[in-house]
Amino acid sequence: MTRTIFVNLPVADLQKSTAFYEAIGFTKDDRFSDETASGMVLSDAIHVMLLTHDKWKTFTTKTIPDAKRSAQVMNALSCDSREAVDSMIAEAARAGGTADCNPVQDHGFMYGRDFEDPDGHVWEAFWMDMKAAEVGSPDLAEA
Repeated sequence: MTRTIFVNLPVADLQKSTAFYEAIGFTKDDRFSDETASGMVLSDAIHVMLLTHDKWKTFTTKTIPDAKRSAQVMNALSCDSREAVDSMIAEAARAGGTADCNPVQDHGFMYGRDFEDPDGHVWEAFWMDMKAAEVGSPDLAEA
């Protein structure tokens, strides 16, 4: 059985965040969406639940951090090529996100760039040459 991940993110503006995630390739799943949440699907195994702050507070009593000022997690999404990485970053910037919020990582066999969504949640788009990784690229030890 393939395991599925649902990343839950608190968002300040549900409509704006939904539009952002649609612009970078996610599809809204109306079965998991209402006025307090948008269920966003990237693949059969990768889903993001965008939750209004009021909805988020029904799941935890912890304070919602300001993701523009602090980072708790970075979600990484694999891409099929270096060009696909660049394309995702460009789409994120066009849709209201922040491109290259961290330094670009280019190790030859592995390439990654980061972006922030409108709320400041950090995502890494990356490509890796799996053949180079399998044979133990000398750069792998440095990454």
